Amino acid sequence: MWRSVASNMLTFLVVILFLAGGAVLWGQSQYVSQGPLDEAICLQVKRGSNMSAVSQKLVDQGAVNNGTIFRLGADYTEKADKLKAGSFLIAPGASMEAIVDQMTRGGASTCGTEIVYRIGVTRVTAEVRELDPATNAFVERADFDLLGSDIPDVYTQKRADHDTRYRVSMAEGVTSWQVVEALKAIDVLQGDVPERPPEGMLAPDSYEIASGAERAALLAEMQEKQEHLIAAAWEGRAEGLPLDSPEEMLILASIIEKETGLSAERGKVSSAFVNRLNRGMRLQTDPTVIYGVTKGEGVLGRGLRQSELRKVTPWNTYVILGLPPTPIANPGVASLEAAVHPEETDYVFFVADGTGGHAFAATLEEHNRNVAKWRSIEADQDN
Repeated sequence: MWRSVASNMLTFLVVILFLAGGAVLWGQSQYVSQGPLDEAICLQVKRGSNMSAVSQKLVDQGAVNNGTIFRLGADYTEKADKLKAGSFLIAPGASMEAIVDQMTRGGASTCGTEIVYRIGVTRVTAEVRELDPATNAFVERADFDLLGSDIPDVYTQKRADHDTRYRVSMAEGVTSWQVVEALKAIDVLQGDVPERPPEGMLAPDSYEIASGAERAALLAEMQEKQEHLIAAAWEGRAEGLPLDSPEEMLILASIIEKETGLSAERGKVSSAFVNRLNRGMRLQTDPTVIYGVTKGEGVLGRGLRQSELRKVTPWNTYVILGLPPTPIANPGVASLEAAVHPEETDYVFFVADGTGGHAFAATLEEHNRNVAKWRSIEADQDN
């Protein structure tokens, strides 16, 4: 009898182990297989949240079928305690495994609300936008002048949300003074700016920031990036340039940046200036004269006067020979590259052509014809 009982118990245990093993295999299959989500969603994970709360939210939003398997899978892969706060774009059909990985590996949020502070040459704006999960495209909620007096309610509301992301986008050609003044107006930043960075030494780019970040730290990041870009451009420079140092390269790049906004023209503009330097000609470029008037502190907002074109300043390239003593703005990568890789041309003159670009010339006679055309266009525009 005891032998029969033992045999039955052994059989029972085998069945239990078999069923348990099958359940584990089934759970593993459910964890890694395609999920039930039909359309993308934006999952918000608040600070201090846990896998239990997140799993219930995912079940409620139809992203997972079984919250228990989701939690057990996160525990088994040792990711349950690595949950990150933020907003995560969950793709249609995402598996539990993929969702857990997305929420625990860190990095920037991939959906939700973003406020972008844009530092431009003529204005500083703040844009409030949200990613639409269905289209994976941003929808603008507000876009306003940050230095103005009217702050939209949606900005104030989104500033109060813990999962709102922030970014500072700095355009090519802005001056260091403009950057510093803009950062002072961005209320998610804090701290003083002890010293204005040297002109030209801030890299135009897009920078992720956190609420409460230090202004000085962001400026240091911009400066460090620009130092690397300058070093790389100088290292890869063409031979035979009339430039003796990275500093002179940076000055020329800043002038190129202010002379044209068309990427296709940068190499031609650079060649005209390089040819002038090689021939001992004055650069005769208006942006340097303007910098001598404003010192980079704001926009001139009018045409240059004849008295300003004749006035001797260190930046008046109608008067001085060679390059001015400092950059006149913060150039981007394309202008740095143009400064060290000018196109091979005979150009020494250029003037606006009425299309947003310039007409280039190798001789004064040809240049005078181009100038006459431009003056005719200007006259037609004034009428």
